[in-house]
Amino acid sequence: MIAFLSLFVYVLVSLFKTQARLEAEISVLRHQLNVLRRQVPSKPRLTVGDRLLFVWLYRLFPSVLSAISIIEPETVIRWHRMGFRQYWRWKSRSRGGRPQIPGEIRRLIREMSLANRLWGAPRIHGELLKLGIEVAQSTVAKYMARSGRGRSQTWKTFLRNHAAGIAAMDFLMVPVLPQNSIRPWNWFADDGYG
Repeated sequence: MIAFLSLFVYVLVSLFKTQARLEAEISVLRHQLNVLRRQVPSKPRLTVGDRLLFVWLYRLFPSVLSAISIIEPETVIRWHRMGFRQYWRWKSRSRGGRPQIPGEIRRLIREMSLANRLWGAPRIHGELLKLGIEVAQSTVAKYMARSGRGRSQTWKTFLRNHAAGIAAMDFLMVPVLPQNSIRPWNWFADDGYG
């Protein structure tokens, strides 16, 4: 924590330094880092605070990736994505909702619906209220056993079953004259018979 605070103070003080002085300090720091890397070739151990600082700086200034030398730039990007995922997982966590119905009540609703096929959700809901079990009618409908009605037949089955009747249909159209027409062959002639 103290290292983070000293870095923060250094950043504030660097606002008042000249550009040439800042570049000289950066060059010295990079050279010191290269000397240390030659002496200690193993991977550095970073704390959570170090990782957060790298990710925070990358978030503010994406160009800092070119200055990172103790870890791979892809590692910082991976940490950033991991943090982003964890944030949204935390943000979209379950905050409650309806209390879950105990398994015994769910089994009871299912057994009642199987034993009494003609009972709907309102009837089972009423019976449960008589037993002192308070659940919503929509919950009862949710946990009822599905009706035993199977799937309906397909078009292929329908056509196979009714092929004889379909083949006997007449697909030709024969015009039929109305029975009360006086002059059937000259309907549109205008000769005063209207």
